[in-house]
Amino acid sequence: MKISMIVAVAENLVIGKDKDLVWSLPDDMKFFKEKTAGHHVIMGRKNYESIPAKWRPLPNRPNIIISRNNNLSIPNVTVVNSIDRAIDIARQAGETEAFIIGGGEIFAQSMNMAERIYYTEVKGSFEGDTYFPQIDRKVWQEISRVVHPADERHAFAFDFVLLEKQIHEI
Repeated sequence: MKISMIVAVAENLVIGKDKDLVWSLPDDMKFFKEKTAGHHVIMGRKNYESIPAKWRPLPNRPNIIISRNNNLSIPNVTVVNSIDRAIDIARQAGETEAFIIGGGEIFAQSMNMAERIYYTEVKGSFEGDTYFPQIDRKVWQEISRVVHPADERHAFAFDFVLLEKQIHEI
């Protein structure tokens, strides 16, 4: 099973503010939906709570929530207390590609587990309180980049970047 992250990140590594996104990029949301549909999505509790109620749980994909609260129960989702347990559940279900979708703490804790990052590089710096970890370009190789200019629906330009972890020979 491939472990992937999917995230939209500003130039200053901001991914959110006040439990919300700091930009509206409809084509990025469409990309997210298309990539993750039918696959397990793994997220922290705060990230789950930041999703508008009408979209919770995210439809057409098993949702796994990571929480330190062992008594947390959320209808129609699986709640676990570790990233490892979330990944085990996806693997046992026969998943081919599980997606870690945030937030910042979950991304930081799982960076060493991920093999692929679908990285939407938002052109601009923003105020925020949630950040994506710095990417080590010695570890991660850019496989592809699709440029998306700003337009009438998107106030900011952005690039869809695919990164894959490099396996080094010893």
